Amino acid sequence: QDALSFMEVIGINAANHRELHETSLFTSHEALLLNYEQALTRNDTLTGKWYNCSAHMLWIGERTRQLDHAHVEFFRGIHNPIGVKVGPSMQEDELIRLIDALNPQNEAGRLTLITRMGANNLGDKLPSLLRRVKQEGRQVVWSSDPMHGNTVKASSGYKTRNFDDILR
Repeated sequence: QDALSFMEVIGINAANHRELHETSLFTSHEALLLNYEQALTRNDTLTGKWYNCSAHMLWIGERTRQLDHAHVEFFRGIHNPIGVKVGPSMQEDELIRLIDALNPQNEAGRLTLITRMGANNLGDKLPSLLRRVKQEGRQVVWSSDPMHGNTVKASSGYKTRNFDDILR
């Protein structure tokens, strides 16, 4: 509310700034709590497809991406764009099986692979995954998450990141 009041005070409002009407805002989050996500999933009566309404795009985290687990099964059933966190433990064969499970039609734009390997692992781990996915002809979007995989514990015990590692 403070931000909106400030905008009004300095003369920025919907009447004199049309871009406030034209801005598209998209949201994304990790679908960690499946009971929450299931409660916000709806059937599109025109297409018969299921969509999660909690975000435009959802992703599966590094620790919940196992092929035989509920998160992958839930994601297989929704038609939102989806993502998967890909960390340094990901193996080439595992990645291909995961891609095939989540995007069996190989639909461009359906699946985003979000790397979260950390600066120390990226150069050793990512190239072989990139090559294999390309070699297999899988349609994916690659995205980088430099914040995850670069955590260190400060003397206070809090997790933090070294900014130089994020830029590497």
